[in-house]
Amino acid sequence: MAQLKEGMKAPDIEGIDQDGNTVRLSDYAGKKIILYFYPKDNTSGCTTEACNLRDNYADLLSKGFAVIGVSPDSEKSHKGFAGKYSLPFPLIADTGKKILNDYGVWGEKKMYGKSYLGVIRTTFTIDEKGIIEKIITKVETARHSEQIYSLYNM
Repeated sequence: MAQLKEGMKAPDIEGIDQDGNTVRLSDYAGKKIILYFYPKDNTSGCTTEACNLRDNYADLLSKGFAVIGVSPDSEKSHKGFAGKYSLPFPLIADTGKKILNDYGVWGEKKMYGKSYLGVIRTTFTIDEKGIIEKIITKVETARHSEQIYSLYNM
């Protein structure tokens, strides 16, 4: 698939969240969406990012945004992670990596000089018509909501 860019139609997604619910991007038609991809439940950066979104969730909702997280972890892992940190938004289990691949966020990473495949932490904001408005590739986990606000001059 071609690399996604701002202004393109967002690929529809379908997955199961931590509560066993089917989540589709198309279910959110008419709402702005923060679709964030993260590597792994219960790791420091991912927990910091999720908690920042949680702490600003009511404000994000009041500004018209829905929040959806996606990682390759299982529903069971997501359930524990969401419960432990009181995360109020769906976390989609993409164990088959279809959504990750559709969005181009599964790829080569490097750590300590070694290459491996993993989730490239990325956030897409999607408008009410399903068009990608913004793509954040340099996510500041502790200030992620503020990053999003700054893109929209909020």
